[in-house]
Amino acid sequence: MKRNTSHTIKRAQRFPVILIGEGLLVGAVGGLIVLLYRIALTCAGKWLGEALAFIKGNPLRIAGWFAVLMLLAVLVGKLIKWEPMISGSGIPQVEGEILGKLNQNWLKVLPAKFAGGFLCLFGGLSLGREGPSIQLGVMSGQGISRILSRGKTEERYLMTCGASAGLAAAFHAPLAGVMFALEELHKGFSTSLLISVMTASVTADYISSHIMGLDPVFRFQLEQTLPQNYYWMILVLGVILGLMGALYNKVMLKAQELYKRPKFLNETTRLMIAFSAAGVLGLCMPSVLGSGGDLIVALTDKEMVLKVAIITFLVKFLFSAVSFGSGAPGGIFFPLLILGAMVGGIFSMTGTEIFGLDPMYMNNFVLLAMAGFFTAIVRAPITGIILLFEMSGSVSQMLSLALVSVTAYVTATLVRSEPIYESLLANLLRREKEEEQPVYAGGQKVLSEFVIMGGSALENRTVMEIDLPDNCLLVAVDRGGKEFIPKGKTCLMAGDKLTVMADERDAGYVHDKMKNLCYTSF
Repeated sequence: MKRNTSHTIKRAQRFPVILIGEGLLVGAVGGLIVLLYRIALTCAGKWLGEALAFIKGNPLRIAGWFAVLMLLAVLVGKLIKWEPMISGSGIPQVEGEILGKLNQNWLKVLPAKFAGGFLCLFGGLSLGREGPSIQLGVMSGQGISRILSRGKTEERYLMTCGASAGLAAAFHAPLAGVMFALEELHKGFSTSLLISVMTASVTADYISSHIMGLDPVFRFQLEQTLPQNYYWMILVLGVILGLMGALYNKVMLKAQELYKRPKFLNETTRLMIAFSAAGVLGLCMPSVLGSGGDLIVALTDKEMVLKVAIITFLVKFLFSAVSFGSGAPGGIFFPLLILGAMVGGIFSMTGTEIFGLDPMYMNNFVLLAMAGFFTAIVRAPITGIILLFEMSGSVSQMLSLALVSVTAYVTATLVRSEPIYESLLANLLRREKEEEQPVYAGGQKVLSEFVIMGGSALENRTVMEIDLPDNCLLVAVDRGGKEFIPKGKTCLMAGDKLTVMADERDAGYVHDKMKNLCYTSF
């Protein structure tokens, strides 16, 4: 145990150099895997369109297509039974893994998530590529760590690098990949981690863009910057998005609950419901199938009228709940951006009719609504702002993007809506506990870093006065870039970065306790 602890501390001192090289490796491997995933999903969308065109108007072919959809449901159900961790977005599983609360097997997750996501998109389910891409990137990082026999602390850093690489490669958004990995997943910041995550993100984005091109994901033009006399409408839109985001979270969680109530439904039969819904919509409203990228084109090219936009939004919203609630391996990230865009389009069309808003600003509100809706649901405003300006290629809307994001964030918080990925993780951990499956692994030592915030319970307290979590050791304090070993009389200050050590099996518990001590006043 002493040798393990000593080795962990000594290696952590060399992390700034070690992690740059390993971040480059994770970015290259993760970026390549996610690139292949993007290509596979592009083929899936193309083949879906060809299949729908082939069966159109032919009852026998339609019946055959529904038989294919049921076969897809059976195949995906078998994949989920083989590796339950591929169910859903994958981001809650990633958060749980990085926080030390879950344990995934990269050898099973990588092929199962890849195949499951492909089959679901080929079947037309309203799911996105971002969650699976992040999970694939994280599992790439874990795989590299296991192959190189790295410790658990280093493995968590490499998985964070993989998350950044996955999002960067999926959306051609390297900065958003960095911010999402730090803001949403790792929930912490250090110089060594930042440099390695940036290295992984840029590497993955370079590999992906070299093959897929440098064009932004959303290819619509903003004719002019929104004038400030319209900013009151941004505030109204932010409130609406905050409320709609809270509703979205509630509906998605409720959909999961409703699927699990009937005892006769299992992994496969739940998926049969979702694939059947995709089959019906493929016949009467194919535009809502898949992630929905074509809806953005129709909306921003002014091809939709208000009534059609409202109906499309409602159908897409409900179909997303049916698809995601079934437990199908696929993300909610991209579909929620599409839904946000629809809200922005409906809002601007209504503003044009009632308040005389110039139609030329419709695309501005589409972009703003995507950022605000994302913020209300995920509660990661910085990531949302950066993601949208990278995905759209526009940097002229930063002030308005910040305004709508903050308004949506505050509104969602006031109505007490929990961030979607935290809620999904809590549900996942609850199910794991009920099924009495092993959640924690033990043995290795894990180092974690926490920053003391002003007004928190640790500010201006000595080490001997604080009640540290059980099975936790305060290893070092970094103050102003200078690290020292704390003593009992050491007075902690706001801005201090604490490094604590715990056993792997206690890492999740220690993280939650230390987070409360460093970020709250009680």
